[in-house]
Amino acid sequence: MEPTTLTTERLFLRPFAPSDAEEVYAACQDPDIPRWTMVPFPYERDHARGFVGELVPRGWRDDTAYSFAVRLGPGGPLIAAVGVHVHEVFGTSAYEIGFWAVKEHRGQGFMTEAVTAVARWAFTELGAARLEWRAEVGNAASRAVAVKAGFRMEGLLRASLHRTDSVRDCWVGALLPSDLGLPSRLPYLPAVSGTA
Repeated sequence: MEPTTLTTERLFLRPFAPSDAEEVYAACQDPDIPRWTMVPFPYERDHARGFVGELVPRGWRDDTAYSFAVRLGPGGPLIAAVGVHVHEVFGTSAYEIGFWAVKEHRGQGFMTEAVTAVARWAFTELGAARLEWRAEVGNAASRAVAVKAGFRMEGLLRASLHRTDSVRDCWVGALLPSDLGLPSRLPYLPAVSGTA
């Protein structure tokens, strides 16, 4: 897919670029980001350069990951990252959203605004039938953002989050196009209560 930009009332979202490396590096020095995400620890400048210069462009080019730098306007500071990752499950594409926020910009509703914008884009432009959110059990801030963005919590997945030193339980939630008032590319036939 061609890289694209998104805008909301307060935010400007665009694919990460090499010029973002120093801001990504600075943001990822916050111990909460590697603690709750898959960001390497310790996070070094080479990680940031590889992310913005290689991983992000490859994801857009190969249609495997779409990572957005979230800014306060086109020239504003980096305040967050939101990405949609595509996984093949039983021969069909499954979409998962992930995000982190720069410490100084948390608690202002920016993350929910950005996640909602990216979710709408995933449904309308990628044709996602479902967008999944996962977070390690205990990551209450991520869960709060997901709930505010409309995700419905579906449960706990045991030993499904692989870290370098262990496997951990994670919460899982999902958002459907209809949750945002959007049409789905395929009809949704929910389970009928009382059936197996």
